[in-house]
Amino acid sequence: MNSSIIPGQPATVGALANATGGLNAGNLVEPDIDQQLFSFNSDDTPLMNLMLRAKRVKVNSPEVDHFMIDEPKSTLTTTADTKSGQTQVVVPVNPGEENLPRQYTTLLVKGVDGYDREGKAVTPGKSLMLFVIGHDATTGYPIVRAVNGRKSSPEDEISLVPVIPAGSKLVLLANSLYETQKEVDPDLIVPQPTRIYLQKRGMNQVVSDYFESQRKRTPFSKAIVAEQAIANFKVRGNRTLWAGRGGKFQINVPNLGMQTVYSTEGLRWQFKRELQHTGKWSVEKIIALAKMFFTGEDVPKTALLLAGKDLLEQIQCVDFSRHPEISISTKTNSLGWTVTNFHTVFGDIEIKREPTLDRLGWSHSGALIGEDRLVHYVYSAEASFQDRMAGHEATRSGILIWDALALKGSCHIWIDGEGEIGTEGNECLVLWDSPAAPAVTDGKIYYLVGDCAGISAAAKAGSLWHYEGSAWKEYSGELRVD
Repeated sequence: MNSSIIPGQPATVGALANATGGLNAGNLVEPDIDQQLFSFNSDDTPLMNLMLRAKRVKVNSPEVDHFMIDEPKSTLTTTADTKSGQTQVVVPVNPGEENLPRQYTTLLVKGVDGYDREGKAVTPGKSLMLFVIGHDATTGYPIVRAVNGRKSSPEDEISLVPVIPAGSKLVLLANSLYETQKEVDPDLIVPQPTRIYLQKRGMNQVVSDYFESQRKRTPFSKAIVAEQAIANFKVRGNRTLWAGRGGKFQINVPNLGMQTVYSTEGLRWQFKRELQHTGKWSVEKIIALAKMFFTGEDVPKTALLLAGKDLLEQIQCVDFSRHPEISISTKTNSLGWTVTNFHTVFGDIEIKREPTLDRLGWSHSGALIGEDRLVHYVYSAEASFQDRMAGHEATRSGILIWDALALKGSCHIWIDGEGEIGTEGNECLVLWDSPAAPAVTDGKIYYLVGDCAGISAAAKAGSLWHYEGSAWKEYSGELRVD
């Protein structure tokens, strides 16, 4: 292809790319081109730019089974009290967890103290450990013995299992094999996939021969057309990446028959943790946010907060004068953006405004994302084309993209400041800084910014509580990904 633009020449994708300084629209997903597209109107479409920098996965179908969580669960939760004074007990756990601890696995019971080696005295702070000897034939629950339970006599080989309260956390430890054993059951790791649809997006330009012939008089006209087309393409695509709803349907195309159309699910609806926030932000709330983000099962390298304008304003107006340990600075991050950096003991949070959230009506909201926890699925290679339009003195050129963006891991948090209803099945979190108990008990999980005597004398700052049944209980469950 001729690298020069000759007056009268049909407008091609390559020519338009040359006119814009090398933005080759036919190869937008190639790594060396991605960096150039990333820099084009970068501040207007941060999410799309993150996608272009994310891990790129080539797939063979527009429908992908996406595994958000790769790591198996590390804890089980008991659902009822166990009996005491027995050498072995059946431990009821949450549905779907009963087969996770295989035979010969050891479990650490958080909140239940074990005994010393003689089995006489309780060892405060040293947790009880269990040994899985099998599974109940009726319920499938694990059957366990106590490794460091109470003994009637120091000579006893087997100790007694104390009461394990409902809601206790059992941490999965390594298996413990007998002397000559070499065969064990394989670990049961059955992650639950989410179906992701890849959406086909296109950009067309129609340039008449007459318009092209005028380039002698307007030398930058073609560059302007290309720039505006790419900017519009990115902005609309960015809105789709945030708020699109996943779908699959068919339409009847004349002369071609039934064709399938896919629409991709926006990132907003992929979050499994939602922080519903009202009122003013404080230093304590920002530290709580950093704690929730950096101390879960999935620990990312970085925290990037893409914020609407009103959320950004509220955070910028927080008084940090009483907290010299927190430093705030402006820096250029690894993506080349100028961000506000909040340094906390848990990790740094980089904050950048996302204009698209304002346009979508989410100016009080934001997304706390692990930059290295995004996946860019690509179905087919980028396609460019240029056709003469039948019956017209004009040329149509364009590009086609077939891709999707998905969250990976459980660290990501959506901050809802609009008062929207939480997505069903998600963990809905609320930052609570009052000593009085919340009046609304609708299944939300409350992160206590300060001590809350209204909930319980044990409800200390930094803990999670929820209303279950008829009473407040401390919450230490893991993220559910269904």
